Amino acid sequence: MKELLKATEERMDKTINALDRDFAAVRAGRANPSILDKVLVEYYGVPTPIQQMAAVSVPEPRTLQIQPWDASTLKAIEKAIQTSDIGINPQNDGRVIRLLFPPLTEERRRELVKEVHKMAEGSKVAIRSVRRDSIEKLKAMKKGGEITEDDQSDCEKKIQNLTDKFCKEIDELAAKKETEIMAI
Repeated sequence: MKELLKATEERMDKTINALDRDFAAVRAGRANPSILDKVLVEYYGVPTPIQQMAAVSVPEPRTLQIQPWDASTLKAIEKAIQTSDIGINPQNDGRVIRLLFPPLTEERRRELVKEVHKMAEGSKVAIRSVRRDSIEKLKAMKKGGEITEDDQSDCEKKIQNLTDKFCKEIDELAAKKETEIMAI
């Protein structure tokens, strides 16, 4: 039973970590290197993350600077950014690539907030799915005679408490991201 609770908590924690990464990739009007996490560059036939090919820095709040260690990869990095879905045109000066983040309009901010809420709701669904799987395992254990009805009831309450805790954490993360988006 303790193993089941531990496994349930670990799966829920992974959901929170995935949501955190997704939130980091949401462009909130200021330069954030994590926006490039999902951009892969074709490098000697292998899709490679930009962070493994270049130094990524934030010289100004709305500027991201990418300086490749191998100058011959400049064009490949630029092409990968253009074909990605980040929506920013790279500026290549022959040595570095700059990404200039335009200030967000009120309408775009509202769209981003809606996107954040959709991500949060998706994570809550994932948390509830973990809860459902765990409770089904408990019922199977009860049916197999491994645990008593009281043990099952106690464990279900603990799983529900974990679910509530993680859903609350998702709400807090979403509220924090919303504040960040609207404050810029």
